[in-house]
Amino acid sequence: MNKYESMIIINPAVDEEKVNELSTRFTDMINKDGNVEKVDNLGKRKLAYPVKKNEDGIYVVFYFTANPSLIAELERIYRITDDVIKFMTIRVEE
Repeated sequence: MNKYESMIIINPAVDEEKVNELSTRFTDMINKDGNVEKVDNLGKRKLAYPVKKNEDGIYVVFYFTANPSLIAELERIYRITDDVIKFMTIRVEE
């Protein structure tokens, strides 16, 4: 198993309840084939450039260990989730 960090940027129009629901959904998905160590909700921040006509976004970072096969499925789910406007997953060297 490898260590990963996955950051998602959520549409700023989404309310706090929906943000928590999305975080829980992705955490549960990761826990099926890995282990979430920590989830940081960094709150609403200004984006460096407009993404899908949004100037701001809600940042959420997941720190976890998982098998590499999980990453493709996780990113596929990010892509089809309408409230996620941007995402990035990186492998952390130990």
